[in-house]
Amino acid sequence: MNSRIDMQGVGMTSARTRARLIARLRQQGISNETVLEVMQAVPRHLFVDEALSHRAYEDSALPIGFNQTISQPYTVARMTELLLEGWRPSRVLEIGTGCGYQAAVLSALVDQVFTIERISGLAEKARRTLSDIGAMNVIQRYDDGANGWAERGPFDGMLITASPHQVPPALFAQLSEGGRMILPLDTDGEQYLTRVTRIQGDMSVETIEPAKFVPLLGGSE
Repeated sequence: MNSRIDMQGVGMTSARTRARLIARLRQQGISNETVLEVMQAVPRHLFVDEALSHRAYEDSALPIGFNQTISQPYTVARMTELLLEGWRPSRVLEIGTGCGYQAAVLSALVDQVFTIERISGLAEKARRTLSDIGAMNVIQRYDDGANGWAERGPFDGMLITASPHQVPPALFAQLSEGGRMILPLDTDGEQYLTRVTRIQGDMSVETIEPAKFVPLLGGSE
């Protein structure tokens, strides 16, 4: 695992509790051992309110304020596994920082993470927590994520943590040749985790499995 994440001084929840979560993720089909190692090491309890820290290693989404949630660990692991399958991207763009948990996981697996959050309170909360755990290779921006981050692109990988009705053209345009985008695509009211790959400038689309995310919204708050 990437040593950029400093775990010293943040171990509050028992190793046994974390190990149970990893066992559950394995049972649900997560097989990338590097992803599982990172999921066990990243201190999820620091990304939720202290009152909910005892539930941090349950395989469930939890509220983080602003009518948002921290994603279920299975969802984080599955999206990460789909992004990394068979290769290792160097520069990854995340749309929807939330509390910063997904960015923390990515930061231990790729060289640079660029992440955008449209809600100022969440962006600031994520900034503090990512700094506290030493995730120094995460670069944050408070803005409308639907437009991506063209001046920092192109990106080898993208994770979209909210559901659009189509692959956002502005984001696909910032995906490098051979790059992958993982997103929950809304098709006729049903969401599916989807992997989009840029091949000779065209879009190759794989539908993976059902998903449930908040809709992708424009603007900032």
